[in-house]
Amino acid sequence: MNGGTDPQQPDHTGPGPGPGSVRSGGDRSVHVRDNYGIINTGDNARLFIEPLAPPAENSVAGKANLLADRVSDFLKREEEQLRLWDPVPLPLRCRPVPRTLADGRHSGLGPWAGAEAVLPLDLEGPLEDLAVVYEGTRPGRLLVLGRAGSGKTILIRRFAKARLEARTPTGEAPVPVIFSLGSWNPATTPLRDWLIGRLERDYPFLSGAGPDGATTWAEALIGADRVLAILDGFDEIADGLHKDALRDLTTTTVPLLMTSRRPEIEDAVKTPMFFAGIELTDLTLDDSVDYLMPASVTARRTEAGTTPTTGWEYVLNRLRLHPDEPACANLSAVLTTPLMVTLARAVYSSGRDPVRLLTDEKLSTREALEDHLLDNFVPTAYARFLSHRPVTKRRPWRSERAQDWLGYLAGHLKQLDTHDIEWWRLGTAMSLPSRMLVSGVMTGLATVTVLALAPGFATRRETAFNLLLHVLGFGLAFGLLHGVMSKLRVGGAFEPSRMRIRIRGGSKRVKENLLPRICGGLAGGLVFGVVYGLGLAVYFTALGHPWLVVVLIFGEWSLVGLGVGLGAGLTLGLMTGVEALIETKSSVSPSDLLNTNRTTVLAQVLAMGLTVGLGYGTVVATINNPTLGVASGLVTGVMVAIGACTLTAWGRWVVLVRIWLPLTGRLPRAVNAFLDDAYERGVLRRAGAVYQFRHARLRDRLAEAHGHHETPTTATGDR
Repeated sequence: MNGGTDPQQPDHTGPGPGPGSVRSGGDRSVHVRDNYGIINTGDNARLFIEPLAPPAENSVAGKANLLADRVSDFLKREEEQLRLWDPVPLPLRCRPVPRTLADGRHSGLGPWAGAEAVLPLDLEGPLEDLAVVYEGTRPGRLLVLGRAGSGKTILIRRFAKARLEARTPTGEAPVPVIFSLGSWNPATTPLRDWLIGRLERDYPFLSGAGPDGATTWAEALIGADRVLAILDGFDEIADGLHKDALRDLTTTTVPLLMTSRRPEIEDAVKTPMFFAGIELTDLTLDDSVDYLMPASVTARRTEAGTTPTTGWEYVLNRLRLHPDEPACANLSAVLTTPLMVTLARAVYSSGRDPVRLLTDEKLSTREALEDHLLDNFVPTAYARFLSHRPVTKRRPWRSERAQDWLGYLAGHLKQLDTHDIEWWRLGTAMSLPSRMLVSGVMTGLATVTVLALAPGFATRRETAFNLLLHVLGFGLAFGLLHGVMSKLRVGGAFEPSRMRIRIRGGSKRVKENLLPRICGGLAGGLVFGVVYGLGLAVYFTALGHPWLVVVLIFGEWSLVGLGVGLGAGLTLGLMTGVEALIETKSSVSPSDLLNTNRTTVLAQVLAMGLTVGLGYGTVVATINNPTLGVASGLVTGVMVAIGACTLTAWGRWVVLVRIWLPLTGRLPRAVNAFLDDAYERGVLRRAGAVYQFRHARLRDRLAEAHGHHETPTTATGDR
């Protein structure tokens, strides 16, 4: 008999034969559940049981299975990229959380919750201990505490993988999905809504209309408890929000597992939470031996004087034989977390001698040793040759430049108080006035280019000067619009769209979106017209024109602005009919989301430019002549398209990330390729549609070094 048993499905306890049970002679029963095959019931009778049909794709169970497949693919890639099990898995150890923080007495854990002995949790096995702990929590909640680098990230990935392997094709068991809590603001967004938004962003096939047509599939899965939310990094929530977050977490019914450092939980908890909890403890020296030393050179517990004088074998034996020496005590303390053990092996490979960790006077404290390993991880990662990458995609990023760029990114995240490298927010650590200035200048320069290519430009000095004023007006107007939209966040301004252009099968909600987009266009057009008109009014006043002329010019351009805004809003509203949700069955990477938004934005601004250009050109041709009308319409349409593009997530990314930051040396020109390369080298990790640094401590150290313009203490002279 084949198949398996769904641990989430209760046994039948009714008075008659349960579903899938067989009775022969009334004296025996076989529970088959998800099993299939041939069952011999006795008396030469056989029962043929066919395998259960997989759930329909457009059902809650079907979407849950598809989500499980995508999460499983993601975890496999992460294992390969981060090299979590190379050369062997590090063991983790844990103990119960004190009842002052998490009270598991009523959670069904039984005697385990009261155990005081340290329980080994070996990640090399199937995590049966942790699975038993989680299954015993009746509310489906588990808290995992541990200090920085203690292995919480490794633990939740292995736990998620084990849960996925235990799922059955019925799609009933909840799907473990890892969410990074650092970007959650509990003061503005309830946890349930935030989880739904993250699912829709990272798994677009869940953003479509759900079974009832009124909610999305993401809402349906959360509502049906088909998602086990693995909330990574409670401690990474912004300062001052931990109590609000904990209040929401303790009232939610969503199945969850949460990780945190202990101090942040202690500060937020007033009474013991209705959680079961474990706390990861330090590694022992023996735990690190197999990981730090090649399998062919097992650590030998020999007498002093008979061990080698170099390499990890010497270092580990010295730590074992002389634990009270200050240098040995410091290094032993460093090697108690998986993070530092992993960094130590990565840095001191390829011929480098780790004896320096005991002999270098600059590394005489625990803090200095940890900073040394963190500083040298990036140079080591960039010294590694990525042989699996195609030749055309290999870039010779210099370690020093890469470290500087990564330091800028780390500082950017620290300023924004987040852990997510979101392409649509890169550059926003700059002050708003600076962003407005850069956006306005870039719009003005682009306008100069368009006007320079237009027929008749600069044929007369006066005309050239007037056109230059128009350029300055466009730059000032769109720079101001950038600031207004950033402050008001109008219509989700500068957020990546979840829509794509599709001629057939677009949205049916044109009426619903038409009026809001027209109103938004009119508001933007009015700001543009008023700013542009004021600039011209000041200019004509300076030239000594009568007040009536100045007022008429201001009024004219205010009306022009309203006309431009009406045309833009009407165009965007009607384009709702050709917009469709991105519902690909694969998860979305940062580059996928960027490319889709680029296509959508270009289609929108092209349509907007055509509409405005045709309208304005027709008016000018009617008042003056067709030739001037064509030229004016073409130039105005292109300039409006350029300006409107800068008011989108992709347009701002082009202005700030592809142009401005590379010009100032803060980021490379090929930002996407750089981020992807850092991900493949294990410096970054991927969390859905965003990147993150491999560890918060690496991010913080890079930001600190970049802020002080420090030169890392590279491990030279060790080869």
